[in-house]
Amino acid sequence: MGPLKGIRIIEVAGIGPGPFAGMMLADMGAEVIIVDRPGPPSAMDMKVDINRRGKRSITLDLKSPEGRTVFFKLCKTADGLFEGFRPGVMEKLGLGPNDVAAHNSALVYGRMTGWGQTGPLAETAGHDINYIALSGALHSMGPTGAPPTPPLNLVGDYGGGGMMLAFGLVCALIEARTSGKGQVVDASMVEGSSALMSIFHSLLASGRWAPMRGVNLLDGGAHFYGTYETSDGKFISFGAIEPQFMQIFVDKAGLDESWMQKHMNPGEWPTLKTELETLFKSKTSAEWQALLAGTDACFAPILPFWQAHKHPHNIARESFIDVGGTTQPAPTPRFSRTASPVPTAPTAKGADTAAIFAELAVID
Repeated sequence: MGPLKGIRIIEVAGIGPGPFAGMMLADMGAEVIIVDRPGPPSAMDMKVDINRRGKRSITLDLKSPEGRTVFFKLCKTADGLFEGFRPGVMEKLGLGPNDVAAHNSALVYGRMTGWGQTGPLAETAGHDINYIALSGALHSMGPTGAPPTPPLNLVGDYGGGGMMLAFGLVCALIEARTSGKGQVVDASMVEGSSALMSIFHSLLASGRWAPMRGVNLLDGGAHFYGTYETSDGKFISFGAIEPQFMQIFVDKAGLDESWMQKHMNPGEWPTLKTELETLFKSKTSAEWQALLAGTDACFAPILPFWQAHKHPHNIARESFIDVGGTTQPAPTPRFSRTASPVPTAPTAKGADTAAIFAELAVID
């Protein structure tokens, strides 16, 4: 089950983007074994951690000779490994890339950090907000005349971090199948979030992006690409960029045809946006959905994430699943032939220790 069936990945327990990358790999059928630390839960542990779904867990003290011995035995059986510590931490434990390569030269070694393995900031602490600040992504987010608005921790931790790490690991795993050699994957959240900004570098180079926040095509400056409040205090999204889609909205909403002449004139956008704010407040969210849903007006209601699973489209697509009594996003993307397995509930720390020890003993 899943396109990564038969691949074994070791995940050295961490927080944020690493576990998310591991979940992505497990969702695709890889066997992901978390190496958890012994001892009580940390302050960052959650009662329900969806990122641990579909994985197995072994508890090892990597500071002890015995723990390292078992770790190397695991490495001999694995295709890949990843960790999310500051540069040099795994080397101090005697578990760096060279140490692991001595036991399995074909193993792919993934490293997830904010700043990257090298550079003047490599040794310093940081979080998503700092990494997307340095990449230039954060500067463009938020309204005019206000500080930049953090996009949760989606751009650095998950888009630029976890997804890039998973992508890099799979790329290196494919190459290792040909060369028989492993390599190090250096995933940096700064560089990952920079890559996500490629379209905006293109727009700037094409003279179609102004330095000021909140005045551009995709940052809330355009009247036809933004969010609006409805009469019942809810919010909708509107994204009719192309003229043919805006025409549908103009017709449905009963607006004057002069809107189409002003559509791509940035000088008109502030006025048109104010008029749309008044227009959208004239109906409830349900009324706008009845008018625009299912058309090409590029419209959708803004749903709280805990209600998204109730929308008819998401129900029809089975976009959300129940695992262990928790509603959560289903594995994605989908495959026509090698469907992803149904994830098992998040594993408890060390739940598979005895079983994995037994497996390694058989291998010995």
